[in-house]
Amino acid sequence: MHELSIALKIVEIAEEEAARRGGAGVHAVHLRLGPLAGVVKEALESSYELARENSAVAGSRLVIEEVPVVVFCPKCQAQRKLSSMQWFCCPECNTPTGEIVHGRELEVVALELEE
Repeated sequence: MHELSIALKIVEIAEEEAARRGGAGVHAVHLRLGPLAGVVKEALESSYELARENSAVAGSRLVIEEVPVVVFCPKCQAQRKLSSMQWFCCPECNTPTGEIVHGRELEVVALELEE
């Protein structure tokens, strides 16, 4: 379960940022997660609960924003949200595409800190 190592890294990032801000407490860690990141959301949430124990972010919560897969259609010349993860084609014109714009995200985007 590689989600535990990812959760440990998220905790480390949050601890470092809190320390940089004078040891402020962390209420929440906000994360963007795409379906192509190779991470199972539920496993990451469980792993985060374990990883935060006995850390500077022990009482914090993990807030996950799920990012849809968006591709660029060469025929339409537009970004399109995929309608199926098994069919990488434009949902408007059915042109196959492999140019992924969004969906691979796995990034900490914000922290809610105590003042």
